[in-house]
Amino acid sequence: MTNDVTQPVLQFDRQGLDDETLLLLYERLLLPRLIEEKMLILLRQGKISKWFSGIGQEAISVGAASALHPDELLFTMHRNLGVFTTREIPLYRLFAQWQGKAAGFTKGRDRSFHFGTMDYHIVGMISHLGPQLSLAAGVGLAHKLSGEGKVALAFTGEGGTSQGEFHEALNTAAVWQLPVIFIIENNGYGLSTPTQEQYRCEDLADRAKGYGMRSVIIDGNNILEVYRTLSTLAEELRSSPEPVLVECKTFRMRGHEEASGTKYVPKSLMEEWAQRDPLENFERYLLREGLLSEDKVSALRKAMKKDINQGLEEAYALPPLDVSLEQELSDVYAPFEQEAKPPSGPTVELRFVDAVSKGLEMAMEAHPNLVLMGQDIADYGGVFKITDGFTAKFGSSRVRNTPLCESAIIGIGLGLSLKGYKAMVEMQFADFVTCGFNQIVNNLAKLHYRWGQHADVVIRMPAGGGVGAGPYHSQSNEAWFFHTPGLKVLYPSTPEDAKGLLLAAFEDPNPILFFEHKGLYRKLSGAVPEGYYTAPIGKARLAREGSELSVITYGMGVHWAAEACEELGIDADIVDLRTLLPLDYEAVLASVQKTSRALILHEDTLTGGIGGELSAYLAEHAFQYLDAPVVRVGGLDTPVPFSSALEAQFMPQQRLREQLQHLAAY
Repeated sequence: MTNDVTQPVLQFDRQGLDDETLLLLYERLLLPRLIEEKMLILLRQGKISKWFSGIGQEAISVGAASALHPDELLFTMHRNLGVFTTREIPLYRLFAQWQGKAAGFTKGRDRSFHFGTMDYHIVGMISHLGPQLSLAAGVGLAHKLSGEGKVALAFTGEGGTSQGEFHEALNTAAVWQLPVIFIIENNGYGLSTPTQEQYRCEDLADRAKGYGMRSVIIDGNNILEVYRTLSTLAEELRSSPEPVLVECKTFRMRGHEEASGTKYVPKSLMEEWAQRDPLENFERYLLREGLLSEDKVSALRKAMKKDINQGLEEAYALPPLDVSLEQELSDVYAPFEQEAKPPSGPTVELRFVDAVSKGLEMAMEAHPNLVLMGQDIADYGGVFKITDGFTAKFGSSRVRNTPLCESAIIGIGLGLSLKGYKAMVEMQFADFVTCGFNQIVNNLAKLHYRWGQHADVVIRMPAGGGVGAGPYHSQSNEAWFFHTPGLKVLYPSTPEDAKGLLLAAFEDPNPILFFEHKGLYRKLSGAVPEGYYTAPIGKARLAREGSELSVITYGMGVHWAAEACEELGIDADIVDLRTLLPLDYEAVLASVQKTSRALILHEDTLTGGIGGELSAYLAEHAFQYLDAPVVRVGGLDTPVPFSSALEAQFMPQQRLREQLQHLAAY
């Protein structure tokens, strides 16, 4: 660095900022630069595996973290080291994180800046770039509901603005007027793709107009402009909640990550932006103003380098990661011991749909921090009328109509959870969950395993066919999520379990997908205890007891199996799984040990369905008890058709009867 006192290229205006603030901002700029310089050396030495450099962009991270209150959440990206250092995370812990050691924030399970720490009010990224914007909106919603006068701030890059989640998050934040600052670090390139190939508008800030949002463009290399602008905006939003889009013009001086290089960047462009270095320019300014001296700069650098080396030595001295199978498996879910609340008192005859509604109503009464979100669920009551009357009883703040932004709404649910709320998201139809798939399988499911943060979100999923609704409103898609560690998947078959399992789901702090078969909503009634009770998550029930064979099933399959066995005179155990993830293997094994024959039934397509996993389990663990091959029965390997005749062929009822007879006679 050239520490002369020539006129800086950037123009700084202190506008009343005191000397102490100016010097603090300088020190906060200097530390991440020196850490990066050291990390680049360690990368070449093979002591860290990967590095995403923010050199030249530090003013954005430092300015943002300095502008917000220490307890306001920041949602970071690849190049926001300045956020972590400004929040004063101990250096040895950062270095341990990058070395994959236990003292880091992910116990060696995730790398670089892919982590969060609620102790320092930072939530890190996942590689999909956009989801953190919705999480920030969820935190903004929590602030607004609590009336606590706080803001959330999320970073993205110019490349990330092309993602659907960017548009969904901004749109929802604008509709709900949430106190969120969305920062675009426009650094010229998405990996090697220049901005002119990323978007056609002149400035990304112009996109805010389409959402009815304010926006501002600032020089992302000018620390005073960043700090002053964000401080002003944050103060405004704390008292008058609304979202604001801030485009920070900057440049990426190194590769997307170090292995990428910068050969694709014109030399003249690199030289131009090198002259606009945020640290060098601010240092020259402070030297000219007499707030810094060459000796002071030298002393600061020496002291910081000493701290960095000391932090590295502490991290190097830490023991190697202890690889524990028990810990790996136990950290998939947030710890929770379900307290049994068995049914008691009088019962009432309820339809399945009414049992779901009653369970949801009781959950709202039991958990004042529970927020319901979904399309048309407020005054309209939802397409199945499950939340009819809820707005009048619980208010529009807790029963919220949403835009058609499934991914953003799931992310907002997770953001609410970060602030101690519980969230329920209703998929209007389970088929529509594809639009929120990433948030579920990569954020909700992995959060606790990655850095110890639970995700207290329930997603209700009206699923299944038999109602002539065609390929986009009839799918049984539970197997998509059965494969994903970190989720819990529930699928009740009776009104009593619909209420009891739903109440249990809201007690559990883990992410839960709650499947409700639409065909049962108004066709099935049963006795349901009037009071508050919970059904055990992870425990199957014996829906029918017999000795001839075992039918292992769930949802509508329980009723199909009971009808077929009654019709055919087959004395069968019917095991209602109720919880698909985690599976109650003990109950399955106990039934098959008793009957020595097993048929696995589900409405979902046969190939890749849950029946395949159960069949494999029985082959491995119950082979010695079997008197016949394990039989699987499922839907056809086609999309669900519309025509009633075609749908009847798709459904497994007739094949179930044939296979029951075959298995009983084997």
